[in-house]
Amino acid sequence: YYCFSDLIVVTVDPGDDVILPCQADDSSIRAVEWIRPDLEPESVLIYSDGHLETDDQNPSFKGRVELVNRDLKDRDVSLILKNVSKHDAGTYECRVITDNINSDAPLTCSNL
Repeated sequence: YYCFSDLIVVTVDPGDDVILPCQADDSSIRAVEWIRPDLEPESVLIYSDGHLETDDQNPSFKGRVELVNRDLKDRDVSLILKNVSKHDAGTYECRVITDNINSDAPLTCSNL
């Protein structure tokens, strides 16, 4: 995996909501996964087949994350993180899986 753009630094005040931007290259999106590699489990949000999956989600993000657009309109797979605290600081990675089997699965990295 790799970041297909420079690291995006996002600054937010505690208690606020923040949008971590990510744009897919391909509109045939099958799944989106946001992770924070320094956590265990690392999953922040998993969206597959039209719904959010919470089984493997890190408990600290349950009920606090959603996609900006669940219809993935305009290939927008940006993440909304609600009620941010100092414990949310870190690097978040966006993985996009598409129907194009010849496509790599690039990452967008956002530093919060």
